[in-house]
Amino acid sequence: MHQHHHRRGGLLARLLAPLPRPHHHDSAQRLDQALYTSSLGLRTVTWSFVALALTACVQLLVVVLSGSVALLGDCIHNAADALTAVPLAIAFRLGRRPATRRHTYGLGRAEDLAGAVVVLLIGTSSALAVWQAVHRLLHPHPVGHLWAVALAGMVGFTGNELVARYRIAIGRRIGSAALVADGVHARTDGFTSLAVVLGALGIWLGIEVADPLIGMAIAVMIAFVARDAAREVLRRLMDAVEPATVELAERTAASTPGVFEVDQLRLRWVGHRLRAELTARVRSNLTVEHAHRIAHDIEHELLHKVPRLAEAVVHVEPVEGAMVAHDRVAHHRLGNPRM
Repeated sequence: MHQHHHRRGGLLARLLAPLPRPHHHDSAQRLDQALYTSSLGLRTVTWSFVALALTACVQLLVVVLSGSVALLGDCIHNAADALTAVPLAIAFRLGRRPATRRHTYGLGRAEDLAGAVVVLLIGTSSALAVWQAVHRLLHPHPVGHLWAVALAGMVGFTGNELVARYRIAIGRRIGSAALVADGVHARTDGFTSLAVVLGALGIWLGIEVADPLIGMAIAVMIAFVARDAAREVLRRLMDAVEPATVELAERTAASTPGVFEVDQLRLRWVGHRLRAELTARVRSNLTVEHAHRIAHDIEHELLHKVPRLAEAVVHVEPVEGAMVAHDRVAHHRLGNPRM
């Protein structure tokens, strides 16, 4: 098995992080990268919480003035969206902790659990919005200050769209499915805020049921968001990886000089970083040092070419002489010998 044993980066390593350094892939650099991505994710959810909390507060003031149930539904959802920053922040903090004897992979999968909590919050806000809309349909109530309701809807759209772009961009950058799902959720919230504007317009045109109907439509849209987010989080919890990523890893490992075949390749997400395990078949007459070097080359290529791959464990197996000879002849005929 191919492994590396290096010290972890300390305070000096972090202070010198911005300076140019030789190209390598030791565990100290990986830990620094993990800390960087987790810190970036933590900063993202913190600013998202601030922006959405302010948006929800503005909308709540208008709800008190106007009595709009559509705006109340949007406000509830924005507040719930702001609260999703709490489990995500906890997950990113846990993900920064080093591996232990009990948690040998670290606590990166806390992000997946946070994603499940986010889905639960989205579903709960949808149910609450439905209840408010049905109650208003059964007990009609006039809506006032329509201009303020429309303005609050625009505030909701703007705040959610800014947060969505920020979350999705950073989530894709660091490979966090939970953060991307939360960003998509915020983007949908922005469109539900525009629905509030339509509700205010409908009431202005004399359609009194426009407000609760829009509130019901918002609840349905939230439910669809919960379904999509749940699907993505479930895939992560079940160790799903894109087939294209698996194929890329296989091609990369198999094309490394000295490798005749790659087998038993496995990829899994641990938080927002990928881990790989594979078996590489090499010549049976190689020295241990040479086989180790080939394994190191495989890891090096994988870390460069497979996005968000943090670690690769390479097991080397010898190939029988006859198979090697046959493989060498085949590659020679193709004009691409590996040895």
